[in-house]
Amino acid sequence: MIIIKTEAEINRMHEAGKILAECHRQIAKLIQPGITTHEIDQFAEKFMKQNGATPEQKGYNGYQYATCASTNDIICHGFPKKEKLKEGDIVTIDMVVNLNGWLADSAWSYAVGEVTDEAKHLLAVTEKSLYLGIEQALIGKRIGDVSHAIQTYAEAEGFSVVRDFIGHGIGKDMHEDPQVPHYGPPDKGPRIKEGMVFTIEPMLNAGTYFSKLDSDGWTARTRDGRLSAQYEHTIAITKDGPLILTQQ
Repeated sequence: MIIIKTEAEINRMHEAGKILAECHRQIAKLIQPGITTHEIDQFAEKFMKQNGATPEQKGYNGYQYATCASTNDIICHGFPKKEKLKEGDIVTIDMVVNLNGWLADSAWSYAVGEVTDEAKHLLAVTEKSLYLGIEQALIGKRIGDVSHAIQTYAEAEGFSVVRDFIGHGIGKDMHEDPQVPHYGPPDKGPRIKEGMVFTIEPMLNAGTYFSKLDSDGWTARTRDGRLSAQYEHTIAITKDGPLILTQQ
């Protein structure tokens, strides 16, 4: 069941989103060779608490961290680690902020120092695909229109779209309806209505879209070991168009 949010509820989620966006802005300043994703995770949790919020991911199905930190061939749900990031790495930091019971979710991929041309292209295309998807999130359209816009652009640029992990509704719970794939035909899926709130979070791979799961039961990697990137916003559907609640 898709839960329609009131204007007041969307405003509460927007306040959570502002904290999340500022946290990403601060993390962007920290990303450099030599820092660890464990240190980034500690910073994010402290930042949320200083702003009256909590990390929703911590404790979710036994997950132990405030963020997911996914480097290079890790698609998503990577554990923060004490290994230092190296020049040329790419890393995705994904987090969910809980402010007074209302949630906002956003992931962002970062280049560590100077990266390869392929990595630069992957990051740029993944970010642009997110915004092309958001442009389709209009009252009267369907979720499939969002999905199709992302897939057609990504594949035209030579990248594949991950199938195993998708966007989702969000509100007081981290995962609500509707499901939001980043691939598929247009004019399919639920009709987009005012008051819907969901994430769009394309994960693009340099090679095949197939994934594999590490023995920890969380970390998902590209099956061929090539790079993966992800950009995610939480958006609300309004009569004036999509409102990005986690805008940086």
